[in-house]
Amino acid sequence: MITDCHRPIHPRVALAVALLAFGSLLTGCAGMSDSVSTAFADPAKYDLYDCKQLEVERKSLAARSAELQGLMAKAETGAGGAVVAELAYRNDYIAIRGQAQFAEEAWRRNKCVETPVPPPAAKASGKPGRQARPPRPMASTSPAGRSTLPRDGSVY
Repeated sequence: MITDCHRPIHPRVALAVALLAFGSLLTGCAGMSDSVSTAFADPAKYDLYDCKQLEVERKSLAARSAELQGLMAKAETGAGGAVVAELAYRNDYIAIRGQAQFAEEAWRRNKCVETPVPPPAAKASGKPGRQARPPRPMASTSPAGRSTLPRDGSVY
């Protein structure tokens, strides 16, 4: 009786097993969420920030997070883009989310309130920073039928 235990494994089967193992590893990474995002941020960074500093930082972090999301979405449209998005942007995105979470915690802990946005100022006519010129006098005629403006064109 001859056994197949000493024969080499078929290359296609080995490739399928390797791809399945790699796919399961990637699935595990995709499942990482908020619990991992705080691992890349300093929890004490925002302890000494006041409300004004926290407000600026929160806006900055939100803008950076949105920028990274846009870059990842743009990268995913190309061939192999999902891999590029993961390699190029995912670590920064996770770190920014962790920082944003700690900034939000400090915001709530300090009982901060958003600064109201001032209403837009009414626009004055003319260009800003430039005063309007006084109107030029209109030419009028004297009873003798002559103009009252000087002949050299200057304004009095």
